[in-house]
Amino acid sequence: MTPYTYLLINFLTIIICFIFSFHPKIRFDRHFAAFIKAAALVATPFLLWDVWFTNMGVWWFDYRYTIGSTLLGLPVEEWLFFVCIPFSCVFTYHCLDKFFDLKWAEKFSTHIAWFSIAVCIMVVLFFHDRIYTTLTAMMTAAALVYLQLITKARWIGKASFVYLILMLGFIPVNGVLTGTGLESPIVNYNAKEILNIRILSIPIEDSVYGYTLFLLNVYLFKLFQKTPSDET
Repeated sequence: MTPYTYLLINFLTIIICFIFSFHPKIRFDRHFAAFIKAAALVATPFLLWDVWFTNMGVWWFDYRYTIGSTLLGLPVEEWLFFVCIPFSCVFTYHCLDKFFDLKWAEKFSTHIAWFSIAVCIMVVLFFHDRIYTTLTAMMTAAALVYLQLITKARWIGKASFVYLILMLGFIPVNGVLTGTGLESPIVNYNAKEILNIRILSIPIEDSVYGYTLFLLNVYLFKLFQKTPSDET
């Protein structure tokens, strides 16, 4: 069973959301095309980043927990990660936004964006010698500047609130990937390239990395949707 661990994590992450996508009150299946386009575009730079960091030894994988197949030096499970995780996250955002009034969170969008940008800039200035920390902060700041200034996104507050809820799933999923409950981590990190501040076994950078991945998927998902009411 060990070689299927990472594959099972991906499967368990997506399966319930996928099944409920066809529920008559949700019908997320109608938005599969929009999601696939969004996920593919967002996954491309993140996978290139992944390949680069793996080659540099910033992180590496314990292949005992994978089926052994690789593409560009990454386990196939890692490629699936950038479909399964975004799918569950965007599905959750879609459902919460559909069934609950989250407009109250929109008024916090500007404050959240600029506060996060400021924190990211400070992180880059003080920890520029740690490549995962630095690049994650730079990517997050750039994404938020784009969303706040260029697209004038009003939904950053809503997305940030949903991401806090998603953390309830992020911690156990990413916790297993980084070693919680396992003999050794599936994904290992070079301690010299991170802050070594962890949520259980999860590097703090992963939560920021996940936030950026989530925001960009939501942004492009909205862009590709056909229903005007879903674009606000």
